Amino acid sequence: MRNAEVAGLLEEFADLLEAQGVEYKPNAYRRAAENIRDHPRAIEDRAIEGGADAVAEIDRVGDAIASKVVEYFDTGEIEELEELRDDLPVDMAALTRVEGVGPKTVGALYEELDVTTLDELEAAAEAGRIREVKGFGAKTEQNILDNIEFAREAGQRQRLGDARPLAEAAIGHLDHEAIVERIDVAGSIRRWRDTIGDVDVLVASDDGEAVVDLFTDWSAVDDVIEAGEQKASVRVDGIRVDLRVVVPGEFGAALQYFTGSKAHNVTLRNLAIDRGLKLNEYGVFDVSELRSDGQSGADASDDAGGVEASGSGQRVGERLGGAEESEMYGALDLPVIPPELREDTGEIQAALDGDLPDLLTRGEIRGDLHTHTEWSDGGNTIAEMVQAAADRGYDYHCITDHGAGPGVFGDAGLSDAEVREQVDEVAGVRDDAEIDVFHGLEANIDADGDVTTSDDLLAALDIVIASPHAALGQDEATDRLIRAVEHPHVDILGHPTGRLINRRPGLDVDFERLAEAAAAAETALEVNANPARLDCNGDAVRAAVEAGAAIAVNTDAHSPSELDNVRYGVYTARRGWAETADVVNARDADGLRAFLE
Repeated sequence: MRNAEVAGLLEEFADLLEAQGVEYKPNAYRRAAENIRDHPRAIEDRAIEGGADAVAEIDRVGDAIASKVVEYFDTGEIEELEELRDDLPVDMAALTRVEGVGPKTVGALYEELDVTTLDELEAAAEAGRIREVKGFGAKTEQNILDNIEFAREAGQRQRLGDARPLAEAAIGHLDHEAIVERIDVAGSIRRWRDTIGDVDVLVASDDGEAVVDLFTDWSAVDDVIEAGEQKASVRVDGIRVDLRVVVPGEFGAALQYFTGSKAHNVTLRNLAIDRGLKLNEYGVFDVSELRSDGQSGADASDDAGGVEASGSGQRVGERLGGAEESEMYGALDLPVIPPELREDTGEIQAALDGDLPDLLTRGEIRGDLHTHTEWSDGGNTIAEMVQAAADRGYDYHCITDHGAGPGVFGDAGLSDAEVREQVDEVAGVRDDAEIDVFHGLEANIDADGDVTTSDDLLAALDIVIASPHAALGQDEATDRLIRAVEHPHVDILGHPTGRLINRRPGLDVDFERLAEAAAAAETALEVNANPARLDCNGDAVRAAVEAGAAIAVNTDAHSPSELDNVRYGVYTARRGWAETADVVNARDADGLRAFLE
């Protein structure tokens, strides 16, 4: 938890420096932040036990940054960061969520117009004041206005990739205690939605007060919002974490109820009514003999999206179950519906018909087809990335560094000549590797849908991923992406919308049309498992599955630790009803080659 906290501070440091026009230093802080966030050991332990020298042993963390990390743990603040905040008192996180507004823009608008918040930014744009600032214009001003609402909405929800580790940390804090009999997450985080409102944790215990005390005493807690006998809410790193404690005999009912979604639960409860049953957070009850008073057997107002929701509290009729989640579904002659499917998009009818999908599992992914190395913008060698894949039990691994083209940061993209040079190094690693090694490229799709790497080079590679990195504000991009998937050498369409969750919405795409074109061209659509992307999302995966298009679940890893993000891609694919047969890298190496050919 503290690694992410320190990384966030360093990223804020970088933004504030960039906003003031400082060059080079911001990138050093961002690289250090990335490596501290991914570091396998607690940064706090390194800082306290070994001081700045120990922190500086982390790759890309220099002496100056290491000293600031130690200062933070010693004093609770970084003096230079506080000075930067005083010099530029802006809500940097909120303002940079507006598409096209980066730290330099924030600095310029503060200097010229005293803009510090989203409301002030919106007021300045509406008054036509931004276009008057040197370097800006009417188009930029309108773009800001168009994206303010997205930035506001993004600020109200957390990325799954930020919230899930926090939920797991909360469970780790509580789970080892004898007073806790069972524990799990609930709400949208259990359904693996790409963004969540609050982190919901559900505990089964006969001593609710003791669990609440343990929870509120957690060292990671910044603020206790409320605490009662059976529930509590705290804030950790700006994210609200809600705890609810139930007696063990009601855990399954509460878990089903508080997992949601609301729409799923309403449909399920209506099905129960038809069968003379009542479902609520306490259990499932036979009320067939108790409905002469005309009462409804379900609470249509139930909000089952999180642990703060409340049912009627009414225990009526014969109790048929509730200790296990399976009892809630079994009473309706249903199998347990996987949480990722519980969105009321046909999953209950599919369960009734015995037609639920046999969803992809994490263990079925046989290799990663989208990874980067130090040749482009990654941080490790080809050999290190391949070994990391072997260490994770994969059968194969593909190197796909960036090709040169529009939207690739700096000079990270490789020229055709550099890609050909890389062939020899990949071949050398392949000879010594424990697993199969494929050589590919992440090529770029320009605004017209052209792939910006030469066809003869693409034809020589094992795997070609084509991804949009530029013109991401295009009004309608379906035809552009269809042109790319129909390119004869493109095997996978990478992160199709180019979105960054809570940062930019990405391209507007008709995924039904795109999926049909991908199926016809035998090009896979990528589920990019980077928690900042999750692109395709679940709805897009569903469209692909229904069209018969193949899916590739890739991490886009730039370091060995990022290979572990595959779980986010797998659960996103599951939200789209993807089965093992739908996923090209759930095949063995020969099966993958057959697809590529």
